[in-house]
Amino acid sequence: MKLLVFGKFGQVATELCALAGPDLRILSLSRAQADLEDPETCAARIREAEVDAVINAAAFTAVDQAEDEEIRATVINAEAPGAMARAAAERALPFLHISTDYVFDGSGDAPRMPGDPVAPLNAYGRSKLAGEIAVRAAAGPHAILRTSWVFSVHGNNFVKTMLRLSETRDALSVVADQIGGPTPAADIARALVIMSRAMIAGQKGGTYHFNGTPTTSWAGFARETFRLAGRGVAVTGIPTADYPTPAVRPLNSRLDCATLETDFGITPADWKVGLARVITELGNAERNRA
Repeated sequence: MKLLVFGKFGQVATELCALAGPDLRILSLSRAQADLEDPETCAARIREAEVDAVINAAAFTAVDQAEDEEIRATVINAEAPGAMARAAAERALPFLHISTDYVFDGSGDAPRMPGDPVAPLNAYGRSKLAGEIAVRAAAGPHAILRTSWVFSVHGNNFVKTMLRLSETRDALSVVADQIGGPTPAADIARALVIMSRAMIAGQKGGTYHFNGTPTTSWAGFARETFRLAGRGVAVTGIPTADYPTPAVRPLNSRLDCATLETDFGITPADWKVGLARVITELGNAERNRA
């Protein structure tokens, strides 16, 4: 199987590349090779590539920045995926696209199902929802995978931020009323490969949810990060109201992943296992630099 992956240095794209082997070839495109601010060039890359499926693992993910750059975020998160999905549909190639829990309004405390009503609270969520709509409108074989709270050894993410802050702080206040499932990027990458193989073989797609289990708060996520890293940092849970940000965040980021298991046999993994692996890798990398 050969996959064309948009994104080369992002969290999920990096983990996808790490899975490459004799039975999985990955052609990953950097921004220099396929800039999502130029949707038609991205579409052209799909038309010319000899691959079995396409994965879009690139996006505008700066949530707060999107409040000031919604037009740009929409080009990257909606217009480009739409153009890519149409190009893939022309060739009947499965197109897999990563989306987000931010398409929901975060109300209530029940896990959101893929077919639940959407109502994004911020510009980033609106841009990602527009991307979902564009991918579906292309009417080709596709799968939209909504996920949340992604972390890994790579790029910028909550775990790396907490570890960086712990180098100079022995106490932190972290939001405790936003609840979700932290998701290792490596788990997302493996899920996308499984889905790709199944769709190439004829499995239908749709919209799916995937996040780690069990659910927790950002404060709980921070505490587990410090525990596994052996950092003596006291975490005080605070309400979202005490930590204002330009973009409104959903309080409820719980996702119901049942249909992903039913259709593809993919079960969400314990995020703490992935977190332990990430912390170990980060520690090894730090020792190698020393």
